Amino acid sequence: MQISVAGSKTSPTAVPPPGQRGFTLLELLVVVSIIAIATAGVAFSLRDSAQTQTEREAQRLAALLESARAQSRTRGVAVIWRSTTQGFQFDGLPAGTLPNNWLDNGTTVALGSALELGPDPIIPAQSVTLSSKLKAGVAWRVASDGLRPFSVQLAGDEKNNLPAGAAP
Repeated sequence: MQISVAGSKTSPTAVPPPGQRGFTLLELLVVVSIIAIATAGVAFSLRDSAQTQTEREAQRLAALLESARAQSRTRGVAVIWRSTTQGFQFDGLPAGTLPNNWLDNGTTVALGSALELGPDPIIPAQSVTLSSKLKAGVAWRVASDGLRPFSVQLAGDEKNNLPAGAAP
């Protein structure tokens, strides 16, 4: 029996005791698979929900409406935003000036909805409501009172409704 004392050298052919041999391939595979499953779980939990995607589409639409409104005033032409079966369109602007589709295929708006965007600096109070095909009850309203820029509000939120006289 060989005894190792501090400062003594062990022979290179000495086999370490069974408890100190390291990890087996099976143990390493189990740990790697546990890490992979945990990472996949985190990735799925971070995916956008239907409500977040619809809100993002509403924010994007508000920015596009403000851009079209500014272009309408600059060019001196009337611009009308209309919903279509494929998405939406801006009548009065050259084709390709602004996007005309939703980023999320689950986004819907009442077909035939229209918003007047200019050329006058003061437009009628108006709004449009976006909803999700994927989750019922998720709706965001893009609205303007005619003076201020378009803003995004949770549909049905009473404290954020348009002022009196606004079109629903």
